[in-house]
Amino acid sequence: MTSPHAPSPSPYLVPFDGSFRVAAAPTSPPDDAPGKKDNKEALDEAIERLAKLQAKLYAQDKYAVLLVFQAMDAAGKDGTIKAVMTGVNPAGCQVASFKAPTHEDLDHDFLWRCWRQLPERGRIGIFNRSHYEEVLVVKVNPQFLDGQRLPYRPASLDALWQERYESIRAAEQHWARNGTVVLKFFLHVSKDEQKQRFLERIDDAEANWKFSADDLKVRRDWDKYMGAYQDALNATSRPWAPWYAIPADSKSFMRRAVAEIIVDTLERLDLRYPELSDAERAELARIRATVEAG
Repeated sequence: MTSPHAPSPSPYLVPFDGSFRVAAAPTSPPDDAPGKKDNKEALDEAIERLAKLQAKLYAQDKYAVLLVFQAMDAAGKDGTIKAVMTGVNPAGCQVASFKAPTHEDLDHDFLWRCWRQLPERGRIGIFNRSHYEEVLVVKVNPQFLDGQRLPYRPASLDALWQERYESIRAAEQHWARNGTVVLKFFLHVSKDEQKQRFLERIDDAEANWKFSADDLKVRRDWDKYMGAYQDALNATSRPWAPWYAIPADSKSFMRRAVAEIIVDTLERLDLRYPELSDAERAELARIRATVEAG
């Protein structure tokens, strides 16, 4: 057994057989999808259920949950994390955001900085970007490898990416075997919707800080990034660490879909509050009697 749970049977589950095609994956909800109001109500319901599940997860202290979010700029990672996790007790949740590697990061293997941020048992950990940057951003910009001081580098870059996929699969399988529930979300926004969101950020003074000229360079490499995402998701979507490619053009639909997948997955675990032994119950009764007498 390599995972404590079965993947949520979502239509957005990335197959495990390498057949995922990013060009065929939807960026918009289906035509018969609920509207914004219904999505908001469903999200609120999912948040309420998640809060109860998280309380049991924390009390049981048996499993950890790792939520990985990857996306192109303006797809809505930050907003989705905020919306979905708004009802979770902060004491049982932690968020790690991964930007350019530091000098310390580069003195270790590419998984090190993420490995040290893994959630403890009983907690929900969130990776806002992750170890997948090494087979996405670095794959599109292989010149970044020059600064990584790799002691060994295959002659073929394709061989390097295959080795990194292998390392990622092995690491995630190890995490799952040891009780970490790994869920990975690719928030799949269309190029046209990204353009509109970029324009909104430029026009809104309060959102100007979200926009960077570097975003345009990434946008120019759109096709390369789509190819990198397709390769990475096919190579690493596995039953113990599934990917879900979530349509991201509708923020309300995206947030609802993410929340419901998380809730459905946690409900498949045997989460329960710890039960006291007979001796502990007797001691608790004795203490109660003492408190009443005082």
